[in-house]
Amino acid sequence: MRTAPTILHLDMDAFYASAEQAAKPSLRGKAVIVGGLGPRGVVATCSYEARVFGVHSAMPMAQARRLAPNAAYLVPRFGLYREVSEQVMALLRDLSPLVEPLSLDEAFVDLEAGQTAWDAESARLTGVKLRGDIRTVTGLTGSVGLAASKMVAKIASEQAKPDGLVLIEPGTERELLAPMSVRTLPGVGPATGDHLRRAGITTVGEIAEAGEDELVRLLGKAHGVALYAMALAHDVRPVVAERDTKSVSVEDTYDVDIHDRVRVRMEVQRLADRCVGRLRGAHLSGRTIVLKVRRYDFSTLTRSETLRGPTDDPAVVREAAARLLESVDTTGGVRLLGVGVSGLADYTQEDLFAQARTAAAAASAEELEHVEHEETEEAVEEPVPPAERRWHAGHDVRHAEFGHGWVQGSGLGRVTVRFETPGSLPGRVRTFRSDDPLLEVAEPLPLVERRPGDVGAPAGSPAAGGEG
Repeated sequence: MRTAPTILHLDMDAFYASAEQAAKPSLRGKAVIVGGLGPRGVVATCSYEARVFGVHSAMPMAQARRLAPNAAYLVPRFGLYREVSEQVMALLRDLSPLVEPLSLDEAFVDLEAGQTAWDAESARLTGVKLRGDIRTVTGLTGSVGLAASKMVAKIASEQAKPDGLVLIEPGTERELLAPMSVRTLPGVGPATGDHLRRAGITTVGEIAEAGEDELVRLLGKAHGVALYAMALAHDVRPVVAERDTKSVSVEDTYDVDIHDRVRVRMEVQRLADRCVGRLRGAHLSGRTIVLKVRRYDFSTLTRSETLRGPTDDPAVVREAAARLLESVDTTGGVRLLGVGVSGLADYTQEDLFAQARTAAAAASAEELEHVEHEETEEAVEEPVPPAERRWHAGHDVRHAEFGHGWVQGSGLGRVTVRFETPGSLPGRVRTFRSDDPLLEVAEPLPLVERRPGDVGAPAGSPAAGGEG
């Protein structure tokens, strides 16, 4: 156990919802709920204004709508969240080489390893500066917990929410933990909590008083020993630097079960292409293709196939996913599909057989096209109707006349857009036909305008010394 509070835990405040409020001036100070908007959607994150109505993460979206009918309901923009997360993680890596991300909005940092803190005061000053830098770079707020162990640092950051800092001095942990609910400790969920409550144990202090033998009798050796150690604030887990990615995957949940086998095949092909896009974006390849299917009765099946070598060829991944699908019965309906690639490598082993198949298919198609052209010289190609554009609530758009905005709602052949940017005043709302040629999907704008010399200027900016 350390003798100084040099483990820092950062937890961004209502991350997705706060990012949306920063991007959309008209939503600041209002209830914002981010998640899946379909009948089976769940809340990913909600703003503190929405929590007043009882809304919380993982709640069914239908229930959230009943509790907060006037809130803004938005589809997640993970591209934006990842970009902001990378900015925050870069600030953490400036503090120490030992940064352990837990998610896009949460991480542990070993300040001692970075020689940025060695006692309580230096740790506190580092935490204060970090919170200021995060606000400057992203426009968002994060809560910081400082302690001598990971468990207590995380509890401290929870106490600090929202937008605060709590430092727990070594030696005071047991006194702090004693009155807290047993659910405060990691690994104590509803079932374990109920089991302990029936034994008359409701607080962390009562766990410590019960003793290790009693906890082992109640919960088994592994869980009982671990829980007793946590109640005594014994946590020697080190901060582990970011682990290598083990897999890349994508999945979709459907509002209505898919029964059409042809549609299921098409969805798997589309997911395979998206998965390869992510794979290539990370400059990776993989050997094992994984298919995930959740059926109408919530049963989830996974199938996998390992190739001879790593690939990032979309045709190879599509073919493997299609073969895996043949072994799955989907006649009752499918509610979720996913395609993933594991066994990752940073190189690609060329699949000569796949290339040969692709080349042969291309040659056959070219030959067939030539024959058909000779036989039907006067044939007229039938026009293909353009695919209907989908406008997701909260996503960015640009209008040729009115500029940048975001989708406030859509339906019945119309799309409503509010025209504003992160640095503007709340903007005006206009409604267009959903097929308006002047309206197009746009990339998210930075939440904070970058200027030369800003803290954490992105790579490639003048302040970072890059090109452009």
